[in-house]
Amino acid sequence: PEIPHPPWRVPIIGDIVGIDSRRPNQKTLHQFERLGPIYRRSILGAGDLTFIGNANLASTVLDEEHWERYTGRPIRGLRVIAGDGLFTADSSSDAWRTGHEVLSRGFTQESMRTYHDAMLETSMNLVDHLAASPRQNAVELLTNRAALDIIGKCGFSYPFWDSPESEVFSDALQRSLLFTQSASIPFVGNFIERRGQKQFSDDVESLHGVITEVMGNRRKIRDRDAPSGDLLGVMMESGDLSDAAMRDQIITFLIAGHETTGNLLAFALFYLARDAALVEALRREREAVLAETGTNRLRYEDVAKLRVTRAVISEVLRLWPTAPGFFRAARCDTRLGDFQFSEGEWVFLLLLAVHRDEAVWGETASQFDHKRFLRKLPAGAVYRPFGVGPRACIGRQFALHEATVVISELSAALNIGAGDDTDTPVVDENLTLRPRVAATFERC
Repeated sequence: PEIPHPPWRVPIIGDIVGIDSRRPNQKTLHQFERLGPIYRRSILGAGDLTFIGNANLASTVLDEEHWERYTGRPIRGLRVIAGDGLFTADSSSDAWRTGHEVLSRGFTQESMRTYHDAMLETSMNLVDHLAASPRQNAVELLTNRAALDIIGKCGFSYPFWDSPESEVFSDALQRSLLFTQSASIPFVGNFIERRGQKQFSDDVESLHGVITEVMGNRRKIRDRDAPSGDLLGVMMESGDLSDAAMRDQIITFLIAGHETTGNLLAFALFYLARDAALVEALRREREAVLAETGTNRLRYEDVAKLRVTRAVISEVLRLWPTAPGFFRAARCDTRLGDFQFSEGEWVFLLLLAVHRDEAVWGETASQFDHKRFLRKLPAGAVYRPFGVGPRACIGRQFALHEATVVISELSAALNIGAGDDTDTPVVDENLTLRPRVAATFERC
């Protein structure tokens, strides 16, 4: 049988009607409602683009024996920015193997303990900032600023909170990611690419300039008081990575370590701002954990005890996985549902849809309910916000620890209220999902 395709196919050109270059993943989510859990766009010059959006099909393509990671057009576009960093390098390349081996040393439990205090410090800075400016119409900008500061401190001993490079880096990154996403969309991307190439080149140069500054700053203090336990110290001391390779890894972590986590925090605050009882529950949970130790400061080992806080974060990542999906390719001729796939054919697994599969999560699958993660996950659940296999996110525990610390500190110190009356966030896309969040904050 033929895989379903969107309506209004244009002769010769193909399925270009209905493409949304600004919010392609949310458009795809809506297409599943009309076409079912698998559909395909066939476009002149781009070939077949197949999308899957339920847990059953996802389970099939996550099987490493028959399917593997595929480097899609957006990832290839990111190579202009991040070169052979961990996210963009081919799995079979020496660049990925060496980089993964070296950087794994920066995510041991011992290393995570050393990062904890920096996460607390930035969380407190964010609390002070929100308390001083209680009405915020763009909370997502501040949560991304906080996440950039944390990865800067923990990864490269370079605080971004009060640095002029913070705004420069964030603005250039937003534009370049949006350009990469839009330019990778078949057919319409050709026009976007021609129109925005000059700005994109300028932004990439700006991003690389910030990385040069970070590396130069470290070399100035390296022989004096620079910590050796952060990611940059691990890379420099290994002797296995060239300056170009270290640059690629730094920019990869600055992108992945702040864009996704910053957006996760913004989504969490969107829902907390609409549920005062949940904020109070997080506050009581923290108080109970601290009462066991007789302190008023979260220790590293306390964070794992914040089960309700972690459940909020897990539910946010289910409903709005900030990295909304990934590509998979057939290792051999195989079947996917009712359809035959040849070796090398690829699909895009949209987590945004898979995580909302009503057959698994029930009729409330599209609603926020953190209590799902205080129970056993339902049978057949596919929950992969950090990817799968050997290319799963190396910084997963870092991101979860960071998000738990920040949310716990904010909910303990501030009363959080909604800044508008919408129940569903407006979500922008630039390879990641970023909500627009208005909220009010007042010290308890």
